[in-house]
This record gives sequence, structure tokens and C-alpha cells, in this order.
Amino acid sequence: MEKVTLKINGMPVVVEKGATILDAAKKAGIKIPTLCFLKDCNETGACRVCTVEVKGARSLAAACVYPVSEGMEVFTHSNRAVEARKNTVELILSNHSKNCLSCVRNQTCELQQLSQDLGIRDVRYSGEVTPPTFDDVAPGIVRDTSKCVLCGRCVSTCTKVQGLGVLGFQNRGFQTKVGPVFDKSFADVNCMQCGQCVNVCPVGALVEKENIHDVIQALNDPNKHVIVQTAPAVRASLGEEFGMPIGTRVTGKMVSALKKMGFNRVYDTNYAADLTIMEEGTEFIERVKENGTLPMITSCSPGWIRYIEFEYPDLLSHLSSCKSPHMMFGAVLKSYYAEAKGIDPRDIYVVSVMPCTAKKAEIERPEMKKDGIKDVDTVITTRELGRMIKMYGIDFTELPDSEFDQDMFGEYSGAGVIFGATGGVMEAALRTVAEVLEGKSFENVDYEAVRGMAGVKTAALNIAGMEVRVAVASSMSMAKPLLDEIRNGTSPYHFIEIMGCPGGCINGGGQSIISASIRNGFKAIDWKKERAKALYEEDELMPVRKSHENEQIQQLYKNYFEKPGSHKAHELLHTTYSKKERFK
Repeated sequence: MEKVTLKINGMPVVVEKGATILDAAKKAGIKIPTLCFLKDCNETGACRVCTVEVKGARSLAAACVYPVSEGMEVFTHSNRAVEARKNTVELILSNHSKNCLSCVRNQTCELQQLSQDLGIRDVRYSGEVTPPTFDDVAPGIVRDTSKCVLCGRCVSTCTKVQGLGVLGFQNRGFQTKVGPVFDKSFADVNCMQCGQCVNVCPVGALVEKENIHDVIQALNDPNKHVIVQTAPAVRASLGEEFGMPIGTRVTGKMVSALKKMGFNRVYDTNYAADLTIMEEGTEFIERVKENGTLPMITSCSPGWIRYIEFEYPDLLSHLSSCKSPHMMFGAVLKSYYAEAKGIDPRDIYVVSVMPCTAKKAEIERPEMKKDGIKDVDTVITTRELGRMIKMYGIDFTELPDSEFDQDMFGEYSGAGVIFGATGGVMEAALRTVAEVLEGKSFENVDYEAVRGMAGVKTAALNIAGMEVRVAVASSMSMAKPLLDEIRNGTSPYHFIEIMGCPGGCINGGGQSIISASIRNGFKAIDWKKERAKALYEEDELMPVRKSHENEQIQQLYKNYFEKPGSHKAHELLHTTYSKKERFK
């Protein structure tokens, strides 16, 4: 590869030809501030926050898109460059809502940090502001254009990562805003509610709908028996809300915090992940033996479910009929648990702590109710749980480790833990399906071929003398080619796992916000890989690593469901999906 030598602030730097000034500065250990830039996704130079001075050039250059050349001299912090940045940020602030103290992104806001770094103490510009739109109609995501900085990161993510293009720029000039077509609500268009737009928004223009106070109200209601369940991916991210390194596994501390808050029971959704494998694995085996619809596609991700209902409704028969794990758990808690404890299901309030904003929409689906009672009452995200712990005055980092409540649903397998990473559902299913079909136990249960952060992973396995072809995809842009193959009748696969978010739930729309420095590679941390590593480590530590060996799951079938796929199991643990219209 051809090299280029340039000087940055008088220091020689050698980079590959085609690199940008921003790339060269990063290599030299010099941080140039950015706002609109999102590596490999949104590289437009639109905000002009990264402007630098190039010797001999008439105007300042946007470092994120300006290519280096041999002999170039760059000054990243000259008076001219710094003043231009300050001027740009002040202009953005002049049209920006300044309710910082009550904003959910307070202290994690990139615009706030920019203002601090640039020493902005006052805004010299004032006047009219762009007429705002406030949309809190959708169950999962709130849009407030009074805080939007028009960076375009959400637009590019929705288009390039998810392949939907729900968000776009509207109007021109001072009237410009970002939103769904015709400024409609997220609730009225083909939005997945995945929350990837929330994760990349630098400010508070896109945030999750907050349900913390619904939980607090339930905890303070003496007539409510409040149960909380936590998804596997939450334990790999929650610590970040308290300054702990990315990928720190905080399972025990999380349980301690939840018990201090006063929940009547603290359970792990991993138990229900094991239950899901029993039902989904049985369904797959039946389809294989009875020449049912193949490939079968997993149905754990509600964002993915919304996508197929909007974009590929002709393929709905390929979906597993299983509910997602936390919805299964909610159904079990309000039936089997309620009967065993002698509690009216209407008095049981189930809270799911999820890494996902789409789960907030999932619990509102009419299919997720029985006799008018919701399976799950409230969903809060990892971020919301972090805020709630702080609200309760709990010193999270100093908490001792505690165990989940062990009565009835306390046991879970390593297979349940890895649900949080892309490929985890597939691997968990294969651990059970292979042993059921082979009729014997396997010591090695690590299916390495379906692990990793690649957008699409495939494998061909010999199980009981039959070649089983599987595929794993995360994000809709990665899933689309697999779906097109099914639609065209050319799919070679028997079983496909699809997750709505890149990397799976560990990178869900409700997880801790990853800073721009990390996303853009200024800090060498692969946050998805680190979070996944925490889950695989817990899996390896578990005494039971296969869902069908979970003794409490075995007891559930013995005492209540009889067997996987039974009539009662279908009544409570399975559901149906239907075509959705793109616009209302």
C-alpha cells in the first residue's frame, strides 16, 4: 500500500494513501473533535466541527472527509481552527433546547461535552428557533427535534445498518428537521423500534420512552406482587452505567441492587431462554420430521419480528411460533406461578429489564395477552435500570454479589446466557437438538462456527446422519439476502437465527451508550466483542450448559406443561404474527 507523509502540528506522520486528516491525527495521538462523523456509516463533513487549517488552503477543511496528500501541513488547533469550531457549536446551541439538567442524556451528551471542551460559557447568538416536533406516541422511542443537531447519524444508521430508511431529512434551510416520512410518528410507519438510531444520536433528540416511574409506582403498591426478570445481555452492559469497563459482568451486583429496591422476586430471563429452546427445538425437529416449512427462523427478536411483518409478510410461515423468552416467562408467572402461590394474576406485576427498546412495543401486542391480562406489564432498558439504581441511592460498585431467587425458576443453563450474543440462540438450540436427534450426550457443546461478530455466519453440521445447514444474521441489512433467498426458493438452510441489532442483544437499542471516541476507533475497544465475551465466560462457568438438562425446566413440564409442544404449551408459550401496513 502506497504511503503518504505529512505534518500535523509540526510532527511528521506516515499514513496510507487515501486516509483522511482525521485518520492521520488519530495515528499521531491527536484528537480532533467531531459531531456528525460515524465511522463507516456517516462520513459527510456536514457539521464542520472537525475543521482544521491546511497550509496553503484558502478555507478550513473538514478533517473527517479531507484526504491527506504528500507534504501536506495541518494545524488542528490553530486560533483560526478553534474559533471556527466554537462558532459552529455556538450556532448549533442557538437552535438547541437547553434543558440539559432534565435531559436524559445529561453527562453523556456529545454536544454538552463539545461545549465543555471548547470552553463555551455563553452563546453569542439568539433569535427564532426551528419549529419543533415532539413524538412520544410509539411505545419504545421518543423524538424531540428541538434537540436535534441535524448530524444525520440516525438517518445513515437506519438506512445503511438496518436497510430501512425510515428516517430522513425534511424541508430545507431553517425549517430542516429529521423524522419519518411526512413527519409522521414512529408508531405510524414501518419502524422496527430497534433503537439503533437512539444509540448513535449524539444528543437527546432520540431516546427510549422512560417507564421507571411505572415500576416505582408498582413497587409502592401494597396490592401488587412485583417480579423482575433480567435479560442475559443486561449483565454485560449495566456496569458501564457506573463507570466500570465495557464487558464487565455484573450479574451478582445487579441482583443485589434489584433486591434492595424491594422486588418480591428477582429472576433471570435465562430460565425462560432454556424454556424457549425446549419449545423452539421441538418445533424445529417436528418440522424436519414432518416436512414442515423450512428454513425455520427464530422469533426471539421483536425488532426483527416487526421487520418481517412489514417487509416480508409472505415469509411469516417460516417464523417459529414461539414467544420471546421474557414473554414466555411472563405467561408462566401469571399462570403456573400464580396458581402455585395462590395469587390472582391481576395482582402480579412483571417487569422485564431488557437491552432492547423494541421490547417496549412487544408487550403491547394484543397477542401477548391472555384473558385481557398482559404477559409482561413493563419493560425498562439497561440504561433505565442504571438510572433507577442511582435514584434509589444504591452504591452499585460496592455491592456484594447475590444469587437470583431459587424457588421454581432459579436454575438456568449456559445455553440461556449466550442468548444475548449473535449466534447464541442458534448455538443453544443446536446443543439440545443435536442430543435429542442423536439420542446421546455430547461433552463438547461449543459450536464455534456460529460465534463472532460477523454480520452473517453459516455452518453445515452432521446431526443423526443428516446434514443440517444453519445461518445466523444480525441487523436487517445482513438478514435481507437470506430472506431474498427464501423468497426466491434458493435458500440452502434448514434453520436461521436473525437478530434485529448488529451483534445481537449485547448491542441492543437499550444498552449503555457507547461514546463516539470508541465508535469511531479513537479508543481501541470492540464493545460488542467485549460484551459477548462476558456472556461466553458465564456460560463456561455454569454447571449445566444445555437447556434440556435444566432440572427446574424438567419440573415445569412434569408439573404443568406435560411436554414441549403440548396443547397447554402452545396456548401460553406460542403466538402468531401477521402482515403490517407500512404507513397509517
